[in-house]
Amino acid sequence: MRVVSAAESAARDRAAIAAGIPSRALMRVAGTATAGEIARRFGALLSRGVAIYAGPGNNGGDAWVVAAALAAVGVPVRVTAVGETRTPDAIAERAAAEPLIGSGTSAPGSEAIVVDGLLGTGATGAPRGVVADAIARIAESRRQGAVVVALDVPSGVDATTGSAEGAVRADLTVTFGTLKRGLAIARGHAGAIAVLDIGLGIHADGDDRTPSLVDAMFVGERVPRIAADANKGTRRRLAIVAGAEGMVGAALLAAQGALASGIGLVRLFVAPANVPVVQSTAFESLAQPWPADDPSVSRDIDAWAHAVLLGPGLGGGANARALVERVLRHTRLPIVVDADGLNAFAGRPGELAALLGGRPAIITPHPGEFGRLVGASIDEVLAQRFEIGQPLAAQLGAAVLLKGVPTVVSGSDQRMVSAAGSPVLAVGGSGDLLGGIVATLLAQTGDPLVSAACGAWVHGRAAEVAGAGRVRGITLDDVVRALPAAWASAADDDRYPVLASLPAVGEVG
Repeated sequence: MRVVSAAESAARDRAAIAAGIPSRALMRVAGTATAGEIARRFGALLSRGVAIYAGPGNNGGDAWVVAAALAAVGVPVRVTAVGETRTPDAIAERAAAEPLIGSGTSAPGSEAIVVDGLLGTGATGAPRGVVADAIARIAESRRQGAVVVALDVPSGVDATTGSAEGAVRADLTVTFGTLKRGLAIARGHAGAIAVLDIGLGIHADGDDRTPSLVDAMFVGERVPRIAADANKGTRRRLAIVAGAEGMVGAALLAAQGALASGIGLVRLFVAPANVPVVQSTAFESLAQPWPADDPSVSRDIDAWAHAVLLGPGLGGGANARALVERVLRHTRLPIVVDADGLNAFAGRPGELAALLGGRPAIITPHPGEFGRLVGASIDEVLAQRFEIGQPLAAQLGAAVLLKGVPTVVSGSDQRMVSAAGSPVLAVGGSGDLLGGIVATLLAQTGDPLVSAACGAWVHGRAAEVAGAGRVRGITLDDVVRALPAAWASAADDDRYPVLASLPAVGEVG
């Protein structure tokens, strides 16, 4: 499953059509599959009627197909044509649908379901004129309790950038063939997302090296099973160098993430004053002070562990930087560098690259940390979130996990997107928990890109499970407790023709 811009989506449609698949056939599959998805999700509401807004282009054509498919099985349907239907396929589908629909059998405004087929993936900028008026009517229906279903993208959402000025707020977005970037960003407008197969076939993947979506099946196929005769050694050992005075919580959260993700043994290296705290709190973990010299790194970390997590809650200043550099110089283990481990190299990615030295490595910055590392603003990082990690990955020889909505994982020649997660994770300590998960997978697989992608998905999925549609009242403790269920859901497959599905996230408003 690819995550694409508007232009990349259009290129896939063109390639399929050029290969001999009629464009109207794609429209018909999209519309009928959407009608089926509406019936599956909202079947109890169908008897109360469906109001459909059909725009002038091919998105409107999809809407006419939905209308015909629902009307053919007796659903009360009312269609409002917004603007003059202008594309050949849309004109043909309108002509085919109108005899089935007639004048509509539901009272205007009473429908329980509203379908937004106004604007498609090619639209940019804030909606205007009659389209904006129609969006206002859709919003009023939603305020009155109607469920809103958007076709391909909610009208007004930019399929590439996620800009959503004046856009429809949908409860469900049914998108076709691929996941549009803008949907992965504008989750508050998209609602739940279902990606439907519409018959693009091999053309859905394209030949432009677009990022792939991380899903449950990807994770289930790549995370190694823990054998029946496993022991704490075969489950691997992880060293976590973290936790300055006043920040021991970062180390503890990282350890929780690791232990809930299958690591066999954790050794926490923290500020000397924090060792008693760790020993009285993290009962499953070993604890000792930060390595004070080079031989202790070699003896206590390099000769003991299978991987290292470096940076959560280390603090700033010369002492933290010296510790980070000491660990990097005197261990050759696979490593995850996070938080203050990255801040130690602000503006100096070349020095970090030299110290990583080609070992299996992952960095896990949020946009601010990424910007400090490469000398870019947060706005610049977010505007280029799908591309900006790849040059840095090539420079460092490491996987770059750029946290956010969505999370983008970059290698030197491959990118992956995890859209799992919710605002439950928008709190301090969330990245520390993620670091422990990712470092565990790196210890067990040795594959930085796979470990980063799978770790990001499981972290996000645990938040979805913990919140169950809520945000307030949910804490990271709840996320930790949800990790077993998140791991259990790996390898779950969507039912065809749904290629991928994402839940609605955030509080409904």
